[in-house]
Amino acid sequence: MTDTKGLSQDILLERIADRLHKIATLESEYETITIGQLVSMRATMHGSRTAIEVFERGERATYSEMNGLSNKYAHALHALGVRKRDRIGVMLPNRIDFPILWFAIAKLGAVMVPINMRYTPREIEYVLSDTQAEFAVIDESAWPVFLRLEPWPRDLAKDRVILVGQPSPGAIALDKLLKGVDDSSVQVDILPDDLLNIQYTSGTSGFPKGCMLTHDYWGVSSYQGACGDGRAYQRYLSVLPFFYGDPQGYLLKSYRQGGTFYLAPSLSSTRFLGWVKEHCIDWCVFPELVARRAEAAGDDGATCLKQTLNWGWSPETVNKFRKRFRVRTQDAYGMTEIGFGTQMPNDLDELANSGSVGIRAPFRKLRLMNDDGTPASVGEVGELWVSGRGIFKGYWNRPEANATSFEGEWFKTGDLLRRNELGFYWLVGRIKDMIRRSSENIAAREVEDIIREIPEIADVAAVPVPDAKRGEEVKVYLELEEGFTPGDIPVERILEHARARLAVFKVPRYIAFIAALPRTTASNKVLKRELMAVADPFAGAYDTEQKRWR
Repeated sequence: MTDTKGLSQDILLERIADRLHKIATLESEYETITIGQLVSMRATMHGSRTAIEVFERGERATYSEMNGLSNKYAHALHALGVRKRDRIGVMLPNRIDFPILWFAIAKLGAVMVPINMRYTPREIEYVLSDTQAEFAVIDESAWPVFLRLEPWPRDLAKDRVILVGQPSPGAIALDKLLKGVDDSSVQVDILPDDLLNIQYTSGTSGFPKGCMLTHDYWGVSSYQGACGDGRAYQRYLSVLPFFYGDPQGYLLKSYRQGGTFYLAPSLSSTRFLGWVKEHCIDWCVFPELVARRAEAAGDDGATCLKQTLNWGWSPETVNKFRKRFRVRTQDAYGMTEIGFGTQMPNDLDELANSGSVGIRAPFRKLRLMNDDGTPASVGEVGELWVSGRGIFKGYWNRPEANATSFEGEWFKTGDLLRRNELGFYWLVGRIKDMIRRSSENIAAREVEDIIREIPEIADVAAVPVPDAKRGEEVKVYLELEEGFTPGDIPVERILEHARARLAVFKVPRYIAFIAALPRTTASNKVLKRELMAVADPFAGAYDTEQKRWR
């Protein structure tokens, strides 16, 4: 089983060996660096070149300005009391202050805790309390939500909350904090193993978990990104919110190559292709939805693109995209915890439409394991275990999760892959009980715990259902307490309860009532596979967008 699309075995083996040799060379040539050092070094090398532009906000800065501004922000934070290892919650939209603050926090040796702009007060309070954050930086647009925190995070003093934008009573204005502050170099001893982010990512059990990401994590993962396709680019685009780890990594990839990073003010699938053309972008992650729309509209595909990263596309979609846009594509496998695990090499471009996510990325060792802890054979499906330099340091304040997620140095990803005899990997599915809606990971248990708070509901199961626009949508099956019928609990009441406690992307779209959830005989666990195996997953469910029963 080779899945090699017609290449001769001898030629393929020779080229794989050559690529693995290049990976080993990249690993040997890596120079350890902290993010503050990277920012300072690139300011010296590319001083007058534009480092970042947040278009449509009119915000841009050169490499030299980013270095000076991050120094200035760091001194201002230090004057407020921020010290090495302090956690700082940051709740900002895509504005230039966000990457400047991240660099400033890096130079202080402090730890950024990015907060999703769509979080509810309950979720914000959880993240800040979980990390014992003593400082917070909040955007003016999020301030009304932030003021509704109840209870107030136990370690966050109210006089250590910084407001970005229009001043408001009860917070320190960032502009005021920066007045009179110089931009001289910051003198703090930072080590590669020091934490830089606690990056929250949805797990399988209730609330999200915080991934502990070090300077070395970001150094290695950005090196993987910059070297992964063997080419340098000058104009990068990201449309994702900067509170996600992906755009942070793409900014550092651009930094390593002296490029200009174009950051969209917000995600828009309808405007994405226009931005690519307007800003002459030559590298980006290309959304599959945009590719399908371009195909349907007969767009001529004329862009400046040289390379795209296309996570998990089908071979058919890749073929159509490459033909229309005349651009190289690359697939890969990665996650917040490990950065890149695999990458499809550009020098094996003939395999770009094979459906494979590639071979091992630099600094990554990979294993596929059976349920019983034995290695999966070639061609068999197994859980991917990953180890290597620069993976995350575990989940913040989660000893039980760390104990189950690691086997010695090996991190258990929870994802199912298969491997052929040449070392190529294919992603098969997920063990984790998560729903992937657009770019958001949603823990089914968190949704279930919230809906289960309604007294009339005995139990609930949240499952994914397919959606052409968003990939997956959230559907909940509700089992009612004895004596109640669906007529006793209006769907609007369920939605109001969910909307008050969950970010909007986690609120179920489909609601269905069921007499009894299917369960295992021995453990009484809900059999979600039976709920997802129905012929029509929408039949009998209430569609909260169309406001009708289906």
